[in-house]
Amino acid sequence: MKPMRTERLILRNWEDRDRELFHRINSDERVMEFFPFRRDRAETDAKMDEFRGWIAEDGFGFAAAEIAATGECIGFVGLLKTDHVPSLPSDTIEIGWRLAPEFWRKGYVTEASEAWLAFGFETLDRDEIVSFAVAANRRSTAVMERLGMTPDPARDFDHPSIPDSHPHHLKRHVLYTLSRKDWQARKRAAN
Repeated sequence: MKPMRTERLILRNWEDRDRELFHRINSDERVMEFFPFRRDRAETDAKMDEFRGWIAEDGFGFAAAEIAATGECIGFVGLLKTDHVPSLPSDTIEIGWRLAPEFWRKGYVTEASEAWLAFGFETLDRDEIVSFAVAANRRSTAVMERLGMTPDPARDFDHPSIPDSHPHHLKRHVLYTLSRKDWQARKRAAN
C-alpha cells in the first residue's frame, strides 16, 4: 500500500512500532463497548499481522492512521473486503475504523474515511461501499451519516461472528450504504 496523506493524517500499513497501540484499542473497554470480546496481546499481534498481510496483498485494508505532525499512531481507518456477512455479496467493501479514546471527537475518522471513500470509488471502481455497527453504537452511526451514508434497514443483520450466547443487542447490526452516484453528487455539492 502506498501511504495516503490527508490534511492531518498519514494512512499506511502497520509497523511493529504500532503493536502497543493496536493492543490497547482492541482491549480498551470504551473502544470495545459494542464488541463481545477483548483481545489479549497475542491475539492482537496476530490480528495486526493479518491486517498487515491483507494490506500488502490487496493494497488496502484497515490501515494504521498516524498523525502526520507527530508520527503517533491513533488507531485504524480503512476499507476491507467483507466476506463474512451472509446477507452481503462476497465482493462487498466495507469502511470501518477504531481509534484510541483520546483521539475521539477530533474529526480524524471522518477525515480519513473521506480519503478511503475516494480510493474505493475512484481507484477500486466500486459502485457501493457499506458500513455497519451495533444499532446502539451512535458514535459510529453518526460518522456514517456525516460521510453521507444512509441506513438500509432491509439489509440489517445478525452478525455471524457473535455467538448466540452473547446479548442480542451486540449481535444485531445496522447497515449503512453509500453509492458512487451519491458520493459524486455530495462531492460536487461541496465544491
